[in-house]
Amino acid sequence: MKLLMVSLGCDKNLVDSEKMLGILTSRGFSLTDDESEAEVAVINTCCFIDDAKKESIDRIFELSRLKETAKLKVLIAAGCMAERYKEEILEEIPELDGIVGTTGIGGIANAVESALAGVRKKEFGDISVDPKLAPSNRILTTGGHYAYLKIAEGCDKYCTYCAIPKFRGHYRSFPMEVLVEEASVLASGGVRELIIVAQETTLYGTDLYGRKSLHVLLKKLASIEGLHWIRLLYCYPEEIYPELIGVMMEEPKICHYLDLPIQHASDSVLKRMNRRTSKEDLIALVQKLREEIPDIVLRTTLITGFPGETEEEHGELMAFIGEMKFDRLGVFEYSREDGTAAAAMKPQIKKSVKKLRYSELMSAQQKISLKHNIDRKGQILEVFVEGSLPEDDVYIGRSYGDAPGIDGFVFFRSEAQHMTGDFVKVRITAASEYDLHGEEMNEV
Repeated sequence: MKLLMVSLGCDKNLVDSEKMLGILTSRGFSLTDDESEAEVAVINTCCFIDDAKKESIDRIFELSRLKETAKLKVLIAAGCMAERYKEEILEEIPELDGIVGTTGIGGIANAVESALAGVRKKEFGDISVDPKLAPSNRILTTGGHYAYLKIAEGCDKYCTYCAIPKFRGHYRSFPMEVLVEEASVLASGGVRELIIVAQETTLYGTDLYGRKSLHVLLKKLASIEGLHWIRLLYCYPEEIYPELIGVMMEEPKICHYLDLPIQHASDSVLKRMNRRTSKEDLIALVQKLREEIPDIVLRTTLITGFPGETEEEHGELMAFIGEMKFDRLGVFEYSREDGTAAAAMKPQIKKSVKKLRYSELMSAQQKISLKHNIDRKGQILEVFVEGSLPEDDVYIGRSYGDAPGIDGFVFFRSEAQHMTGDFVKVRITAASEYDLHGEEMNEV
């Protein structure tokens, strides 16, 4: 039977989707991206913020209509929204034929096969325990030349705006030997860039090994033949530690790139968010990273319009990003989530005010990003080829400073023929707010 997988939300969710695809294809299902041909559809849902929840529900209803207009027989909801609303989702969305929770993905085939037999089934695990899935049992959806490696599940931070611990459980690291095996399988299949993800990567190993062990894992991953780049996402600033900085400096495969979700820079807002850092700490960390790794590219995310955020606190954040000049920066408008401490805080900020502050932050960052990119003119960067635009006679790639899906591109011209996954040297000749343009360097 033909299977359609729709993966919404973050890259951690995408890893779960790829593992479910591995299970289902091993049971004889064949993959399709043509909705009109799908006989079974699985939607891996997200509910991190209201917009994500709405997108998940909308996609469920869109796909359910295929039961009347196309070949679809079974529709399964998996992932975060299924876990968070497991008591009511089947009753409130009768179009669903089964649900699978965040740690129930090992039972995806049982849920699908039961639905085909007319039984609506719930597959849920204990969110304090993870299913033991074979590292090789995974179908990549990223094109096969880069892949995400999820090194831990859950979170113990309990930020007041976030409901993730309620449906992903407490923080638990995956065993190092399992991760190295999975990465080795990915590399042997052609993966050149490995992107390390978790709700919080920098705490890796504290539960299993009694201390932060991300640097140990990175050294093991760097020894895997075939991997060319290793990239780090979701590194909480207060958990950055000397050995991690050291391994980034020592291992050439580790990109000089860090994703540091800071969320705000006003101490009063950070306290209300239950963040474990201060503006002074953030300034010191950014300075330290730039001193020790001068070419490091720093990405961060912010939340604007958090309950009680005053104009003064917003102004403090504006001044902070102007001073810190992050290379990459994204902004979320605060979303009021059921069951979180922040949902009860007052005053809640008007949507119009959140939108205005979002625009001001992003406008300021555009100017910073453009200046950073203009400073790249004349530099020679190693670029990971991702495709081409034949009509414009250019290739599309990414530098070490560009994570897929969230950062910009390098557009370059070349007289040579390249395949996706190649690495080439490009001299930067022009820049825009988010992208770079250049020409491949001819070998001498």
